[in-house]
Amino acid sequence: MTAMQFGSATEFSNMCGVTLMNTPIGRVVAEVMGNKEGVELTEYPSMIRVDGVRLLEFDYDELTEALGVEFDGSTFEEISSTHYGRMVHLDEKTMLFASPEDAAEFIGFDLTAS
Repeated sequence: MTAMQFGSATEFSNMCGVTLMNTPIGRVVAEVMGNKEGVELTEYPSMIRVDGVRLLEFDYDELTEALGVEFDGSTFEEISSTHYGRMVHLDEKTMLFASPEDAAEFIGFDLTAS
C-alpha cells in the first residue's frame, strides 16, 4: 500500500483551520466565519471544524457584534482546541495562515536567504 492510499499528500494544500467547541458562542463564531469566502464548516456533535483557504481571520469586533458580548483572544482560546497553520494572536484579531511565508511579518520569519 502506498501513502496515497491513506489520503496523505505531499503537495502544499494552502489550507488552515481550527476546531471550535460546539457551544452557543462557538456556533455563532462558526456561522460568522462560514459566511466568508473560501471558508468551509464541518459540524460534529461536540465540535465544529472551520477550514479556510490561505487565511482565516477572526476579527474580534465583528464577532463581538454578532454575539452581543465582548469577544477577545481569551474567548477565542476558550472555544478553540486544535488548529493547523500558523496562528497569530493580535489585540484585535486572531489569524491563521496556511503558509509561514504569509505570516512572516508577524512571526519573525526571515524570508531572505542567509
